[in-house]
Amino acid sequence: MSHVLQTYGRFPVTLVRGEGTRVWDDAGKSYLDFCSGIAVCALGHSPKVLVEAISSQAATLIHCCNLYHIPQQEELARVIVEDHVRLPGKVFFSNSGAESNDGLIKSARRFGHARPQPDGSPRYEILSFNKSFHGRTLGGISATGQDKVKEGFDPLPTGFRHLPYNDLDALRAATRPETVAILLEPVQGEGGVNVATPEFLQGIKELCSEHDLLLLMDEVQAGFGRCGDPMAWREIAPELEPDGISWAKGMGGGFPVGAFWLSDRTIDGEKPLSSLMGPGSHGTTYGGSPLACAASLAVLREISEQNLIENVRARATQIRETVESWNHPLVTDIRGLGLLIGIGLDTSKMTTPEGKLPAIHLSAELITHGLLAPPAGPETLRLLPPLNVTETEVSEALEIVRATLDELTA
Repeated sequence: MSHVLQTYGRFPVTLVRGEGTRVWDDAGKSYLDFCSGIAVCALGHSPKVLVEAISSQAATLIHCCNLYHIPQQEELARVIVEDHVRLPGKVFFSNSGAESNDGLIKSARRFGHARPQPDGSPRYEILSFNKSFHGRTLGGISATGQDKVKEGFDPLPTGFRHLPYNDLDALRAATRPETVAILLEPVQGEGGVNVATPEFLQGIKELCSEHDLLLLMDEVQAGFGRCGDPMAWREIAPELEPDGISWAKGMGGGFPVGAFWLSDRTIDGEKPLSSLMGPGSHGTTYGGSPLACAASLAVLREISEQNLIENVRARATQIRETVESWNHPLVTDIRGLGLLIGIGLDTSKMTTPEGKLPAIHLSAELITHGLLAPPAGPETLRLLPPLNVTETEVSEALEIVRATLDELTA
């Protein structure tokens, strides 16, 4: 009998060891891991640089609170701002993507007080999108455009509305005096691997400028190289300048760390936007610890020094060209950006046991053949290999996918 709260419907495999792109279960069977902890293990399992960084820092100083200066935190913030975002701003460190998004939500509310409606009442409403996912906190599920994550948790915090993704006309029509920000994933991961169009992102930025709204990017799953650029939004719309960005997952390579960034652009003529979140406005016990920041620094440096962005682009092209060449009857399309890839499934032609969702059934069958790859909704298989995955490993994984699809073709 398990004493773990049953909040997950787990696949029947128990993982005990990992190295690179492979993991092993408690029976000694190995698997190619194209889940990567859901886009977390950016360098694969137990990479030397991360193990050494954690070991060295753990032997020096694991934790101190944020009442004191933390040099690793200062360095990580500098690297993120100067080398990755490449726009002036400030960073707050958290422990997870949900916390990072809550920080963006709070920042938007604070902005709505500083820049109120014409009658002086604060602006508070955040617009997000159908099929989005922004975390499991009450704030995160309120911002999420999927009803299934909200069931049984009402009444939820108010001030959120959800609109069709990539529909600029609907967004324009929905903007009201109380609207303060637009929050979106440049690539929706959990919602089916849907990519924002350049026109949509540029139109959002113009709408934000016109109505004095904040543009907030959720890059928790997409950021730090997974989509072919350190910032996923820049791979789609290079000239865009967001007001806030959230991250977690891959930035720690498996160690829990998250962050959000706020722009230094001026509001009211002289005050930086980032200054609205001053002392007492936000806090964390564990966020930005010496150990977490040392781990993240090691991961981000390895991504940069090994030029893993180029590998992401090459392997993404390999996956797309290979899957397209199959002309498989179960494959409807290939969506995504970089190594955040979704394979759409024609479930009408797929053999699926009664009561099981097609994508979950496919993921379970792939496990029996030695591949871990998670679903993204009921009709999409997601591929999230490490950023340093090799050409040979991709070929091996795709052979497993193709053979399994053949088996499930009705």
